[in-house]
Amino acid sequence: MKEVNFEELGIPEQVLKGIAAAGFIECTPVQALTLPKALMGRDIAVQAQTGTGKTAAFLIAIFSRMLTVRSPGHSPWPRALIIAPTRELVVQIEAEAKLLGRHTGFRIIPVFGGIDYDKQRQEIRDGVDVLIGTPGRLIDYLKRKVYSLAKTQFLVIDEADRMFDMGFISDLRFLLRRMSPYNKRQSMLFSATLSHRVLELSYEHMNLPERFIITPERVTVEKIEQEIYHIGRDEKFGLLLGVVRREPAGRYLIFCNTKAAVERLVLLLNANGFRSAAISGDLDQKKRLKVLSQFKEGTFPILVATDVASRGLHIDAVTHVINFDLPQDPADYVHRIGRTARAGARGRAISLASEECVQSLPEIEDFIRQKIPVAPVTDEMIVTAYRKVSGSPQRRSFRPQPKRIPKSDAGKRNRHK
Repeated sequence: MKEVNFEELGIPEQVLKGIAAAGFIECTPVQALTLPKALMGRDIAVQAQTGTGKTAAFLIAIFSRMLTVRSPGHSPWPRALIIAPTRELVVQIEAEAKLLGRHTGFRIIPVFGGIDYDKQRQEIRDGVDVLIGTPGRLIDYLKRKVYSLAKTQFLVIDEADRMFDMGFISDLRFLLRRMSPYNKRQSMLFSATLSHRVLELSYEHMNLPERFIITPERVTVEKIEQEIYHIGRDEKFGLLLGVVRREPAGRYLIFCNTKAAVERLVLLLNANGFRSAAISGDLDQKKRLKVLSQFKEGTFPILVATDVASRGLHIDAVTHVINFDLPQDPADYVHRIGRTARAGARGRAISLASEECVQSLPEIEDFIRQKIPVAPVTDEMIVTAYRKVSGSPQRRSFRPQPKRIPKSDAGKRNRHK
């Protein structure tokens, strides 16, 4: 594809300054394909994976159009509404919006659960140009008449497929039915897949959207070095310590499938001298944002998470993504490892395939259309570790030990023969 510079697209100067401040020079493929149509005011439905620059694409389009299209005037309605499925994604979109829109003068407000309700409500009432939020909190304020969508000019639905997966489709339709008519606003939809149900949503609530499918040659980023270790469950933590100790300067994002596994792994890592913290779905929002901020700032080198962290988060300089547990959903594998090798950097994705989760490997490899290289495991790679037992650390090897039958039990078995 021919390289396209932002200056070629007729983007207003205020937005170009924000693009320069963000360090963007040339359009990514999704930006080069969608921006010409979006800047003309056309509705678009886009299939694009995370890390392709889709957030910047719709923000640049919205800000440019808001500067050139007449405003309906100051009132309790936002000019633009951006709907995202998770709190983390809302925070990420807000950060990028404030960077790209810093010279536009637009007031950008995020709303989501877990943060001071009255404070967010007052911020909306004080005036909002771009409202970014999760469906639940947006509906709450809408029902309380904190704002209106009757004259909203621009709509973005981000990660539409995730909305369906998380059960938000009824909430999404509730919001869309209370918006200005589809032919009176510009709508943009972005999704990892344009499935039948996503397309049905676009046909119902958008104005003949033009479809774009950005399908890379490889589903995963080429600059991610992938490898997998086939390892016993009892050896996984020892091998993980070996990886981290060999490359102590790295910044690690480690994924487990359950909250209990995340909490246990953080205890073990801290007991072995590696500062780490955890985020999972039920962590208080303020605490979650604090943990993410500290990880981004380098306060601690290891963050352990469930899949709540695999989508929508942009964390610079993550050098390693480690799947301590292989995900059950192949798409989650792509989203997880996409947290590294961002902005042109290189990264490593290491998976530990033990007996309880290896059955998902064939489906993952089919999904990414490649075999993950298998790395050999040697005794030297598995580190003897401290493990907390009954509140006190005990030293043990993470090599499995043969089961011993007590003499008394063995005698009982012999007598029964």
